[in-house]
Amino acid sequence: MLEQIDALLLEVAKFSPESKEALENFRVKFSGKKGILNDLFAKFKEVPNEQKKEFGQKINALKQAVNERIENFKTENSSAKTEAKEDLTRPGFPMEMGSRHPISLVKNRIIEIFKSIGFAVADGPEIEDDWHNFTALNLPEYHPARDMQDTFFIEQNPDVLLRTHTSSVQVRYMESHEPPIRILSPGRVFRNEAISSRSHCIFHQIEGLYIDQNVSFADLKQTLQFFTTELFGKSKIRLRPSYFPFTEPSAEVDVYWGLNSETDYRITKGTGWLEIMGCGMVDPAVLKNVNINPDEFSGYAFGMGIERIVMLLYQIGDIRMFFENDLRMLRQFRSV
Repeated sequence: MLEQIDALLLEVAKFSPESKEALENFRVKFSGKKGILNDLFAKFKEVPNEQKKEFGQKINALKQAVNERIENFKTENSSAKTEAKEDLTRPGFPMEMGSRHPISLVKNRIIEIFKSIGFAVADGPEIEDDWHNFTALNLPEYHPARDMQDTFFIEQNPDVLLRTHTSSVQVRYMESHEPPIRILSPGRVFRNEAISSRSHCIFHQIEGLYIDQNVSFADLKQTLQFFTTELFGKSKIRLRPSYFPFTEPSAEVDVYWGLNSETDYRITKGTGWLEIMGCGMVDPAVLKNVNINPDEFSGYAFGMGIERIVMLLYQIGDIRMFFENDLRMLRQFRSV
């Protein structure tokens, strides 16, 4: 019987499975309920007393050899799979280059231009109260100019709304800072308008504010002249009288786009001039509302829609494209 165990030890040492099935058959043959090891342990009581010690040692050696053989082949098989998965010599998957959204590109460019002449960036909440969005900006309740902006109000609280312009950021900044003030306030704004190729209920604005002693309309024009030259490469501008409740006097700013192509004729309606923003001198009533003395300080403000600028610079004809996440359009900005 000892010779039988020696033969089994030799068989285990030579065993080399070619598949999972072969390894499982090997395990069942030796370690299963009706396997060789259980059969040998059952015969242990028939072994003469003088051979029991040696017989028991050989059975335990056989059991250990079987278990080690099974575990070794399992480990080798698992390592081979891991190495196959982590083969560093294999070519990697190509990674597509990302891109910035065109609105972000133009917004960042505008901020860079104004930062170069001393403007800082200020931010504020998109959900506003009536005071910061309207009343402090010389638009008291029932003022007819409120009809110029169709507003999203929060039903549970009629004093809370989605801001209709980023001028609310300027009010908050003036309340907490003393002049001189020179800030830009970029961000999303919301108006209850029908969505079409030229308008949307969500769009982006960037507004500027400068408050200091002896600020004049000439300072405003010089700032806008610098901006249009830097952004558009066109230095010819004109200011047309207009009306805004929070500035007096107020003006619309046009840049001379030219009539060099059919597109130029279309976007300027054959005039060569293109409106890009509104501006004006801050109304003294607004300064009083934020506790700034209008007898000591004056200032100017301006604001523009970023989508309109983007559509001009990149000749995009439909504002809805900015919100539809169409990769065919966005991938065109991959290299910038």
